[in-house]
Amino acid sequence: MNAGTLIATILRHDRKTASYKIALIRSLNDLALGYAHIAETGTSVAVPLRSLAAFWVAYYWPFVSPSTPIKQGIHPANKQDISFRASLTTLRQAWEQVIGGVFKAADGFYLVSEFQSAHRRSNYPATLISAYHQAIADITDAIQQPVRYAGPGQYSVFAPPQPWKQLQTHHQNIVCIPGTHPSERCIVVDPELWASLNELSLWIEALCIHEWSLFTESISGLSRGAVYTLLTDRPDNRRPLTWERNEVEILMMEGKVFECPWTGRRLTKESYDLDHLLPLSAYPINELWNLVPADADFNRNKKRDRLPGAAALLAARPRLIATYRHYSDSQALAIVLQQDALARFNGKIEQNDLPGSLAVCTAQFIEMIGSARNLASF
Repeated sequence: MNAGTLIATILRHDRKTASYKIALIRSLNDLALGYAHIAETGTSVAVPLRSLAAFWVAYYWPFVSPSTPIKQGIHPANKQDISFRASLTTLRQAWEQVIGGVFKAADGFYLVSEFQSAHRRSNYPATLISAYHQAIADITDAIQQPVRYAGPGQYSVFAPPQPWKQLQTHHQNIVCIPGTHPSERCIVVDPELWASLNELSLWIEALCIHEWSLFTESISGLSRGAVYTLLTDRPDNRRPLTWERNEVEILMMEGKVFECPWTGRRLTKESYDLDHLLPLSAYPINELWNLVPADADFNRNKKRDRLPGAAALLAARPRLIATYRHYSDSQALAIVLQQDALARFNGKIEQNDLPGSLAVCTAQFIEMIGSARNLASF
């Protein structure tokens, strides 16, 4: 069975008593998209269960509303439909106490993107961080069930999870997701499946959401349309980016010249936005390399949620290099830029030329996302 047929079989024909198998395929699909650059032809990929669990936080977030929980499984009497409902509900309650205001179904995506960065995570209270770690731990345990039962038999698609340090000794041609700890349990995704997840990314996501909507409707009574709306909600930029703006404006006052990557206009403190190169609606990333000063009018009225096309990225490359070089001249920004760059592009970044190699990686990454998801560009 080829990889594409296998994915369709798991999603459409495997017996489901919970949405776990759908969540597993969707999280692998999202992770493969976010790290498509790490695998070469013929390379297997070690995926930490922790990395998959972070996506599950975002997917299941709308279904653990304290006031209106939504069933996600067929369960025996006196047992939870999903084993991590209690800890994820606690996390959502802790998050809502911190942020206040209007809550969105996509807040889980936003929280996960914040917690991927050590710098941003440190800005949140210890109670929220603790609740996040507990939810991740409980979800990590739950993920082992669909890993075991995906496909026609036990461990027929994935081998039992093993620590990364053990996988390295047993596999000659394997890479891991950047930031994987030697003791972390991982599953191995073979090259054909990893390639299929990238080539079919848009269709896999659509099928996952379709099947998830139908499954939830069948057990909860909520209409498939309402479930679809919850599953496709995407975050806005709730975070004010005050720290980043302050650091950029300090550099401006020191005489650093920033130019809009898209228009080439020289920017001032009164005329710029911090632009997400890759919009949050496309793939939620608040890493510093994805935040650059841009012309406010162009960003708000022309770029908006669109991606730069190949020509725009090529023209922007020298300006991105200059921006990353300015960031590297700031003691505060340099540390965060390096951490975020290595967490995403480790193995592709040249330490003796971080601005130049990071600009290349950023452009390639945006092109991969745009191609895989067929997103509008300018």
